[in-house]
Amino acid sequence: MSKSRIEARFAQLKAENRAAFVAYVMAGDPDYATGLEILRGLPGAGADLIEVGFPFSDPMAEGPPIQRAAQRALANGQTLKKTLAMVAEFRKSDQATPIIMMGYANPLVHHGYAAFARDAAAAGVDGVICVDIPPEEADPLADALDASELSLIRLATPTSDEKRLPVVIRRTSGFVYYVSVAGVTGVKEADAAAVAPNVERIRAASGLPVAVGFGIKTPERAAEIARVADAAVVGSALVEEVATGLAMNESVTARVLSKVESLAKAVRSARVESLTV
Repeated sequence: MSKSRIEARFAQLKAENRAAFVAYVMAGDPDYATGLEILRGLPGAGADLIEVGFPFSDPMAEGPPIQRAAQRALANGQTLKKTLAMVAEFRKSDQATPIIMMGYANPLVHHGYAAFARDAAAAGVDGVICVDIPPEEADPLADALDASELSLIRLATPTSDEKRLPVVIRRTSGFVYYVSVAGVTGVKEADAAAVAPNVERIRAASGLPVAVGFGIKTPERAAEIARVADAAVVGSALVEEVATGLAMNESVTARVLSKVESLAKAVRSARVESLTV
């Protein structure tokens, strides 16, 4: 079921000639109950796929907003097991939206790759992005995920040249995540003109949809990326809404879902607008 859920969603969107809007949230941020409420609200707000971050104390690829989100979640007792439980709760009311778990190797190694893959599949996870396992060291995790029919989704970057790209995409399934900027999440902005040729190159090499993230904060930028990629991923801008809601004593869930709605609307209309201009 798992891999086919991702494939089915991208096939559906391709038939509709639109890109996917992918929402990233940190599990358990700011707490388990609110995090679950946000997760359940994402599809209705327009998320086509969901990336669920599992918190880790040293998220080296993340900028300050997601670092702080991980710290909030950890402080409130979020664990990898609780993240899997959250996905299982989500699946009770949504069997269609693909869920990708995104994080770092340490919690997976501690849990055990085979046990994690079995538990993730049972919870209703569809794919996994592990930021800090290089392709050369990913076979044990890939073997475990394959055994449970989960996708290993790898990151390609602006420095993934013709020699490196085949190594990066080996054993990748579901889609390829293209990191549009050099550096950490949420700091620089993605440039659609620079992204477009790399998306084409990765799509041709992998035969998979290409999702672009790490530099998309506004509806305008999301729409630009949606015109050249198969999916636009937004994370830092969403977790910043959690921080703002807490600081202003407002509904965190309402703030996050409102932001998702504006971004998803821009992505959904992007190619229609480009055809009518």
